[in-house]
Order: sequence, then structure tokens, then C-alpha cells
Amino acid sequence: METGQRLVSANGITQAVRVAGPPDGVPVLLVHGNCSSAAFWEPLVRRLPATLRVVAPDLRGYGLTATAPVDATRGLGDFVDDVAALLDDPSLFAPGARPVVVGHSLGGGVAMRLLVDHPDRVGALLLAAPVSPYGYGGTRDLTGTPTTPDFAGTGGGTANLDFVRRLAAGDRDADAPTSPRAVLRASYVADPASLGDDEELLLDSLLSTATGDDNYPGTAAPSANWPGTAPGRRGVLNALSPAHFRVADELVAVAGKPPITWIHGDADVIVSDTAMMDLAHLGSLGVLPGWPGETACPAQPMVGQTRAVLTRYAAAGGAYREVLLPGCGHSPHLERPTEFVAELLSLADAVRRPTE
Repeated sequence: METGQRLVSANGITQAVRVAGPPDGVPVLLVHGNCSSAAFWEPLVRRLPATLRVVAPDLRGYGLTATAPVDATRGLGDFVDDVAALLDDPSLFAPGARPVVVGHSLGGGVAMRLLVDHPDRVGALLLAAPVSPYGYGGTRDLTGTPTTPDFAGTGGGTANLDFVRRLAAGDRDADAPTSPRAVLRASYVADPASLGDDEELLLDSLLSTATGDDNYPGTAAPSANWPGTAPGRRGVLNALSPAHFRVADELVAVAGKPPITWIHGDADVIVSDTAMMDLAHLGSLGVLPGWPGETACPAQPMVGQTRAVLTRYAAAGGAYREVLLPGCGHSPHLERPTEFVAELLSLADAVRRPTE
């Protein structure tokens, strides 16, 4: 068995990858979310049985992986191509491995797109508080109908500039509500006590985020529609915009349909039907002036959209399980690790059985 981090060359960039477990163990691929890195999985990995083969890469622009640019017009395609290239590295996975792919937040979108693009390489999906299959912001109903033609209110222009400044500066204070530590405590989890002794590790992970036009948050374009900003063509938040990332119909149509477990908390403020980072919801609360009203610009029903798409996935011959955790925020693997591990091991068993 091995445990540690290595640098590998895959898809034309140097990627940092954390590896644990024997090469012949049931493969598990952990894909982290935005403003974090593979280190965000460390508290989970400690709880996993040593029999699993766990591979957790830093995505481009995070952790120790190269700060390669993100072409937002491809949605999350750059991240998907990077991760898919790792599946063919014999030092990481056995030939033909079909891992349980665990995706958190943005990583959930990467996991969905990976299944669509490489259905023969995914054994199961565990989606942890994933971005909606219709992207983040700018869609008004359960079918992902656009709120405005240019998806105003999404993309790089929606980032809090003081948070970005503090992120770039490596700010470790907790005094300002926009400091990375304060955001970690208030937005990544429902109860800051769940961070425990790992708070500094998790803050390091958050602070590893590369900032700028090509990474986080990305560029912005002006819009004639409220709130005056639309997605640009570069960077992470634009890659998450429904202008560029919409995987719902392709996910439903995917061949093979491995099992999917969707685990999320009812106290999540980042991905919810009333998300505190959805500008339409903030407008409805009076936080942002000029909101044009519920009819013209409602909040995105992110949870409802995911449930509707996964229901369609099941109706088309797949299977999914929803696990809703009361009192849990955006990081169920940190806040409710016992339940999270149980769901992961259940999928690992499903992946192992066909080969036994």
C-alpha cells in the first residue's frame, strides 16, 4: 500500500495527485470543488478502509497542479480532460479501471461531464452537493430555461472582489466576512465546529486557488440585463455558468448508466434553491439593488433541478439514491463523515461485485 502525493504529466500539464491504498484495490477518484484542492478530501481519506485505491488530483489552478488556463467556452471540459487522462496512467489505476467517481460541488459537475464523455470509464457516481446539471445561476425552472438571453448574473463578474483580493493575498485572518477563513466557516459548512483540528489544512487548501482572468474568478462581460454582468469566456466561474455548462440531457441519455448517489445537506448556502451566491436570490432579499422581480429573475432552483434530472436518469434505465442530511451544509464529507463513508462504501461494493 502507498500513501502520498506525486506529480504526474497528463493532458499536457503537470498534475499533483494524492494516492492511497493498493494498486489492485477498488478504485475511487475524488474530485474536489471550487476554491479548494485535493487536500480538502484528507479528513475523509483518513476514514476510508486501506483496501481502497484512492486517487485525488488537484485540478488545474488549485493545489500544486499547474496554473493552466480554463477555457470557459468548454464548460468544465478542461478539468474533465485532465482527470480523464489520469485514468490511463498505470501508476495510478489498473488498466481499464472504472472508479467510483466522487465529486464535490464544482467537482460534481466534473464527475457528471466525465460520465457523459467517458461512460465506459466510470463505475459509479457519488455527487456531494454538486452544481446543478444546468450550471450555476441564470436558469429559472426545473427544465433549465434561461432567465435572460445572455445569462446575466452569472460568471466571473459575480465574484466578491474583496474575497478575491484576500484570496490572492493569502489572508488568514477571520475579522472580515469576506476573508477566506470567514467564508470557510460560514459557507463551506453549516457548523464551523465541524472543521475541527483540520481548519488550517482546509484553509491552506482554499488559499491554494490561483486567481486571475484565466482561473478564479475569470473574465466578465457587460450586460444590458440586471445586474449588468454576463459570463465571459475565460476562468472558473464562467465555466460553471449555464451559458457554457449544461449537461442535463446528455446525462439522462448516457449509455450504461452506472448507479448515482446524490448526498447533500438542507443547510447548504452555496448550492440550494435559495443559494446565497445566486445573485437573483440576493436581489430578492434586497441585498443587491435593482432586482427586476420574481417573474423576470427568480432564484435558480438548483436542488430541484438536480432532483428532476436524476429522476429522468432513473426513468431512462439508471438508478439513483438521494441522501438529504438535516443540518448539514455544503461539505457533507466533512460535516457528516459517517454517513458519507457508508454511501461511498456502498457504491464501492457495487463496483466490485461485477468483477468477482
